[in-house]
Amino acid sequence: MDMDQLKRQAAARALEEVRDGMQLGLGTGSTAKHFVELLGERVAAGLKVIGVPTSEATRLDAVRCGVPLTTLDEIDHLDITIDGADEIDPELNLIKGGGGALLREKIVAAASDRMIVIADDTKWVPTLGQFPLPIEVIPFGLGATRRAIEKAFAECGVSGQMAVRKAKGGDRDGHVFVTDGGHWILDAKLGRIEDPARLAKALSVIPGVVEHGLFIGLANSAVLAGAEGIRVIERRKPKGD
Repeated sequence: MDMDQLKRQAAARALEEVRDGMQLGLGTGSTAKHFVELLGERVAAGLKVIGVPTSEATRLDAVRCGVPLTTLDEIDHLDITIDGADEIDPELNLIKGGGGALLREKIVAAASDRMIVIADDTKWVPTLGQFPLPIEVIPFGLGATRRAIEKAFAECGVSGQMAVRKAKGGDRDGHVFVTDGGHWILDAKLGRIEDPARLAKALSVIPGVVEHGLFIGLANSAVLAGAEGIRVIERRKPKGD
């Protein structure tokens, strides 16, 4: 079974959680694209849902698939967000943003009662960091922002090279990648992030950092598809929760 089939299996399993009347966050990326396509089939068969897309690419996919859309200005919460991830650790902390939509993805996930992550099982890792960490930044004052990020890395016990992301394909091939919000992305090759929650807090207070790809405590469950079938992992609740 190829990777694309595994991603579609994970998307199909997550779709089983969707009920009539739900308000959904629609993720971005290759796995989330499968979910939107399968959701469109259910909508065509009579399912009543409405979605908030996390990127212009997802918005276009949803329109093509006949999924009704709204915005977070028009509704006050979402029942479930279904999205992919670039890495998932055993605490269900994530690295996201490989597709460049991390800011909108995090806004939508935070507005949701639940977040279900769908992925093939190669995304399951013991420790985050092998996938380069995306950090969305304002282009103005980039040198100062980079120095502040490097200081935060040192304080959190991580280090690695950072590079401004370049666009691939299309008429902007080789130019700086620009997010839907008009920002740039620094990709940081850190290798291992032993304390992702600490690093997330350190990055969040830096002027010039719009958002980062560490999703801490947002995912409630992960649906992983592999050669052995589907695994569903639920986030362990802290004592007292």
